[in-house]
Amino acid sequence: MLAVVIDHLLQEAKAKFQQLQNVIAILGDEEKRAVYDQTGFVDDAELAGDVVQNLKEYFRAMYKKVTEADIEEFEANYRGSDIEKNDLIDLYKKCNGNMNRLFCSMLCSDPKLDSHRFKDIIDEVIAAGELKETKAYKKWTKKISEIKPPTSPLRRRAKSSKKQPEKELYAIISQRKHERKDHFDSMFSSLISKYGGGQMPEPSEEEFEAAQRKVESGRSSKKLKRK
Repeated sequence: MLAVVIDHLLQEAKAKFQQLQNVIAILGDEEKRAVYDQTGFVDDAELAGDVVQNLKEYFRAMYKKVTEADIEEFEANYRGSDIEKNDLIDLYKKCNGNMNRLFCSMLCSDPKLDSHRFKDIIDEVIAAGELKETKAYKKWTKKISEIKPPTSPLRRRAKSSKKQPEKELYAIISQRKHERKDHFDSMFSSLISKYGGGQMPEPSEEEFEAAQRKVESGRSSKKLKRK
């Protein structure tokens, strides 16, 4: 009985993988992709009707929807991290040391909490010779040095208004969306480059089983949450 169930799951996964091959072929063809972008339809019977919806549900099970709790977790992990430091350095370069402009673009930042913390980070990088001190930055640091630093700069930021958290929420979601889009485009470009949009070799049964376990695990966790 178990062997029959496993075989059924493998066949289901193989069918979805073959449908995904057709999607890749369309995305790899400029004319077909242009038609789909303009009309929302594709000239492929295998991708019509419920097939696309089933594919959406299949991948939705693999990649969970972003929630406000996810955003709060992202902020907690982001602030004070190496990723934040790298973003800070990149924005310093783009803004030419104009910290007022930088704070408008820096994720999860608050001038009242982060000015002294960011100053310490940037000063350290400047001292290491990896950044140049600009006139705008020097002027800003003079003002910040005259202000008393916060006692707990990495504490969770207070929600001062209803509109501001929503703005931050959409900003983070937007950034993650662009990151996922870039990753998705890169993945398809890699697949198209490797296989030329043509016939792709079928993955091994071990690969299918691993993918199916991930999907079933996602479904089980959803059921437990509903209970």
